[in-house]
Amino acid sequence: MSAAAETARPFDAELLKRAVESRDADTFLAQFSDDAELEMFDQRTPPSAPTVLHGRDAIEESMRELFARDMRHEVLQCVVEGDHAAYTERCSYPDGSKVMSMTMLDLRDGRIVHQSTVQAWDEEHAAGIEVGDFEAPAESGDLGPGRADIVHIGGMDIVRMTLEPGWRWSTHVRESAGTDLCMLDHCAYIESGSLCCRMADGSETTFRAGQLACVPPGHDAWVVGDERVVLIDWKARN
Repeated sequence: MSAAAETARPFDAELLKRAVESRDADTFLAQFSDDAELEMFDQRTPPSAPTVLHGRDAIEESMRELFARDMRHEVLQCVVEGDHAAYTERCSYPDGSKVMSMTMLDLRDGRIVHQSTVQAWDEEHAAGIEVGDFEAPAESGDLGPGRADIVHIGGMDIVRMTLEPGWRWSTHVRESAGTDLCMLDHCAYIESGSLCCRMADGSETTFRAGQLACVPPGHDAWVVGDERVVLIDWKARN
């Protein structure tokens, strides 16, 4: 088969469904064009301020983090018509809470060039009293000389990052992330220490204990000085 024929292959909805339900990030990401764009709308990112990721590299980091979570994905319905597709998805966490989403896709030559997703959480689980404990996190991750402990509570993922002196994202996380800069957005409270963030345009901001930090995708970050940084980062589940 020629390269041109392979590029122009029709969109494979069944392949997308299998990739989502098996949490196969490689197969899922292969459905996107290099210049794809992803928009996410939810309680935290309304239509006036959605999460927007530009390019497959940016989308990749977010999707790999999503597929690494301990949850079940179900594609309930998928419809393809010409250069457009849409599917509904239900995600279930071990604690019984659920996320429902509707995704709309724009296609070009059989690949996704734009994805727009609207999602909502199961309010039944958000309405009751919940208790979380970082000493018994739902998930934990290695960050080199640091770690991330994640608690699922109230429709949110609350992350405690503990970063040792000398830690730097571009040194200790970049290789596993597969991107030159961190492509996640962060809203965090700095409990201790100082953390500097540098954006792609070279601008830098140092956050210190007691401050709140809101950092968009496309940044490097590192611990300043000899004091360990502990921060609490929160975001809505996606």
